[in-house]
Amino acid sequence: MKTTLYLGLTAGLWLAAQPARSQSADAPRPAPAATAKVTLSGYLRDGATGEALIGASVFVKALGIGVNTDENGFYALQLPKGAHVITFQVIGFEPREERVELTGDLTRSVKLAAQRVQTQEVLVQGARAEDNIKKPEMSVNRLDMKTVKLMPALLGEVDVVRSIQLLPGVTTVGEGASGFNVRGGGIDQNLILMDEIPVYNVSHLFGLFSAFNPDAVESMKLYKGGIPAQYGGRLSSLLDVRLRDGQAADRLHVNGGIGLISSRLAVEAPLIKDRTSVVLAGRRSYGDLFLKLVPEQKNNQAYFYDLSVKVNHRFSARDQLQLTGYRGRDVFNFANVFKNDWGNTGGTVRWTHQFSPRLIGNFSAVAAEYDYALGVPNGTQAFEWTSDIRNYTGKADLSYVLNASNTLSGGVSGTRYHFNPATVKPLSTESIFIGLKVDAQQAGEYAAYLDNEQTISTRLQAQYGLRLSVFDFLGSGTRVFDYVGAVGQRKDPVNGRDTKNGEVIKRYANLEPRASLRFTLDETSSLKASYNRTVQYIHLVSNTTASSPLDIWTPSTNNVQPERGNQVAIGYFRNLRDNQYEASVEVFGKTMSNQIDYVNGANTLLNKDLEGELLYGDGRAYGAEFYVKKNQGPLTGWVSYTLSRSERQIDGLNAGKWYPNKYDKTHSLSVVGLYEVSKRLFVSANFAYGTGVATTFPNARFVYEGLVVPVVGGDARNNYRVPAYHRLDFGATLKNRQKPNQRWQSEWVFSVYNAYARRNAYGIYFRQNQDNPRQTEAVRLSVFGTVLPSVSYNFNF
Repeated sequence: MKTTLYLGLTAGLWLAAQPARSQSADAPRPAPAATAKVTLSGYLRDGATGEALIGASVFVKALGIGVNTDENGFYALQLPKGAHVITFQVIGFEPREERVELTGDLTRSVKLAAQRVQTQEVLVQGARAEDNIKKPEMSVNRLDMKTVKLMPALLGEVDVVRSIQLLPGVTTVGEGASGFNVRGGGIDQNLILMDEIPVYNVSHLFGLFSAFNPDAVESMKLYKGGIPAQYGGRLSSLLDVRLRDGQAADRLHVNGGIGLISSRLAVEAPLIKDRTSVVLAGRRSYGDLFLKLVPEQKNNQAYFYDLSVKVNHRFSARDQLQLTGYRGRDVFNFANVFKNDWGNTGGTVRWTHQFSPRLIGNFSAVAAEYDYALGVPNGTQAFEWTSDIRNYTGKADLSYVLNASNTLSGGVSGTRYHFNPATVKPLSTESIFIGLKVDAQQAGEYAAYLDNEQTISTRLQAQYGLRLSVFDFLGSGTRVFDYVGAVGQRKDPVNGRDTKNGEVIKRYANLEPRASLRFTLDETSSLKASYNRTVQYIHLVSNTTASSPLDIWTPSTNNVQPERGNQVAIGYFRNLRDNQYEASVEVFGKTMSNQIDYVNGANTLLNKDLEGELLYGDGRAYGAEFYVKKNQGPLTGWVSYTLSRSERQIDGLNAGKWYPNKYDKTHSLSVVGLYEVSKRLFVSANFAYGTGVATTFPNARFVYEGLVVPVVGGDARNNYRVPAYHRLDFGATLKNRQKPNQRWQSEWVFSVYNAYARRNAYGIYFRQNQDNPRQTEAVRLSVFGTVLPSVSYNFNF
C-alpha cells in the first residue's frame, strides 16, 4: 500500500510539471511555447474596511485563465507577456476590470467596493457564482456573517455554531448540546480553528450559545470532506473561522448590540495609517447583574464573556505581521455552596512573507488552552477540582505557483500537548476531602505535507496531496501500565513501569493521502469526487449523549490507539437560471477504526485507571445530502436534506452486532428563508427537523423489596430513539431611518424561537410512578419547551 502511495504521489508531481492540454475545441488556445510567462500578483481587499477578500476571483476572460485569493487575500496569476484585461470579482462587491501591460513580473493590489444592491450581498458563497461547479473542492460550505446575522436568533444571540447545524450533513444531538456532528462523527472529531487557534469547547451556557462573538467573525468555512493535506488531527471535519482583521482601516469604526442575554462591542481603528490596525471585540452576558436585585440570589453569579484582539502590521508590501488573542469564559457561582467555571484561551503570531511574485509563505506560532474548575469554597466539604489541556504549535506553510496550471503548497508543523485530567485538593484543614491527582500526560504531534491544485484540461481539475503525521506519547515522570481483561469488561492495570520526563513511550506514524477531482459537464454543471484518509490522535472522553464542560481530553497511548478514517464522496453540482440557483447531490461513505466506547457503568471522572474503562471497535457512516440554494433576488435561502446512517461495532457490546451511535440521525431537514421586504426591513425563518437520536433505555426490570429497578439486559446499546426533533423560528431586522452622510446606523432585531412551543427532548430518564410504585414511567426533559421571543438593538458608526 505504501509503495502504491509513493508511486502515485511521484506520478502526480510529474504530471503537475507538465503543461495542461486542452480537450475542448471551443477552449481558448494556450500561448505558444516560446511565449514568455510573467506573474501578476497582489492582494484584494474590501475598499471600505480593508479586510482581505478570501476566495475572490482574478481572471482573464480572453484566455480562460483565473485563480482565487487565499486566506490573506493574496493571488498570483501566470500570464503571457503583453496587454491583458484583468477582472477582479467576488459576490457582494462591484466587479472591477483593469487593463495591464505585462513586460515582467508585476504586483497589483486592488480594493473592491461593496455592491449597493443589498440583495446581492445577503449570501456570500464564493469568488464567482459558478465557483461551486468550477472548483475541485467538494463537501465544503461557506457562511458569511451577513447571512448569519439576518437569521432568527435565540434570545437575541446570533450563533455561529447554530447556523452551521442548518447545513447538509451537520447535526446536533439535541437542544442545548455542545458542538455539532458532521457525517456521523463525534463532536471531538471536528477540528475547529479560530485564526489557527484550536477551540476545544465551542459553547457558552452548557451549549445554548456559541463561543464565537459574531461581531469579531469575518467568515467561516466548513470542510466535511475533501480536506486539504495542510490540515489534520481530526477525523470528520474542519471548521475554519476567520476573525476580522481591520486591515487598512481609514478611521475609527465601532459596532455593537444590546440584547436580552448579553451585550457586545467591537472597535476597529488604524494605529498607523495604511500600516497598522487593531480590532477589539468583547461580549458579556449579564444574568448575574439581575440576580443581585433579588435578595436571596445576590451572592450568586451566572454569566459568560469572551474577548478577542487582532493586530495587523504591514512592514512592507511583502511582509505582514498578525497577532490574535482570544479568551472566553463561563462562570457559575452559587453563594458559598458551589463554584464552576470553564473556557478557552489562545493566541497566534503569524508572519506572512512574499518571497517572489510566485512564492508566499506563512509562519505561525500558536498556543491554546481549555480548562475547567469546580469546587466548594468553604466548610467541611471545601475542595477545588481543576483540569486542562494545553498545546503549543509552530508551523510553516508555503504556496508556490509552479505554472499556469499548477499551484503547489507544502509545509511542516509541530505541536506539544500537556494533559492534566484532574487535580483535587482540599481548601481547609477541616475538609473531609483528601488530595487526589490523576497523572498528567504529555505528547508531541508532528506533520509534513505536500499538496497540488492542478488544471489538467479545460474540463478536468484536481487537488491532491499527501500528509505524513507522527504522534509520540511521552513520559511525564510517572508510571504507565498495560490494561488487560476480558472482552467487554473493565480491564486491570498490569506491567507497571516508571518513565522519564519526555521519554517516547509509544510512537505512531501514518500516511494520509487526500484527493479531489472535478469534471465539468457543461457551463452549468459538473461531477466531483473526493477521497480522504484522516487520523486523530487525541480523544474526548464522554460517556453521555450530550458532551459537558467536565469531559476530558486524553492522548493516544500505549493502550489507546489513534482513530483512523477513510471517506469517499461523489457529487453532482448544477447552477440554474444564470447562477441564481445552485443545487447539489453528494453521496458519501466513511469507515472508522479504533472508535471508543465504554463498559457499562463506566466512571470517567477522577479515575486513575480510565483506560481500563474504554472499549474499542469500528465505525461506519454513509448517506446522501441534497442541497438547493437561491443566491439572488429579494428572497434568498436554502433547503437541505440529509439521509444517513452512523453505526458502530464494539467488541463486547450489543452481542458484537452493529448498533447506531449516539449521534445517528436517519433524516435531517433544514429550510432557511431570507426576504427583503424593503431597503429597511428583512424577515427570515428557519425550520429544522431531525430523527430522534439513539439512546439506551432499560429493556428489563426486577423488583427489590417492593421497588422496581429498571435494567439494561443483553449488553444492548442505543436500543431506542428519543422523539423526533423539529422547530420553527422567525426573525425580522428593521433598519432605522438614516439621514444623508450620517455615520450612525442602527437596527432593531426581533426573533421568535421555537414558534409553536415544541417540547424537544434533551434527554429521557426513568422513575417510579408516584401513584403506583410498581410502575416505571419515562420522563422527558426539555431545555426549551415554550416560545422564546426576543429583541436586540444593534448599532455602528
